[in-house]
Amino acid sequence: MGGEANSHGGNRGFRSRMEYYIYSGDKKHVLAGIAIVSVAFGIPWYLMTRGTKQDSHQDYMARAEKARKARLSTGKSEI
Repeated sequence: MGGEANSHGGNRGFRSRMEYYIYSGDKKHVLAGIAIVSVAFGIPWYLMTRGTKQDSHQDYMARAEKARKARLSTGKSEI
């Protein structure tokens, strides 16, 4: 009964429509899928990286050297 309407293309459900869009290969559906995936990954990436300055390797090494000197200057001499 309910399956008959779906098999004849009548009242199509959400899952049926999504499968059609996913597997159709139509150019506009492919582009829409790419856009959805880009937004799904782009928004969290933007929120995680906003306001932070990426440190260069030289900046990292300078901070490491400063911490190393601070650690060595406070330690006892064990000669």
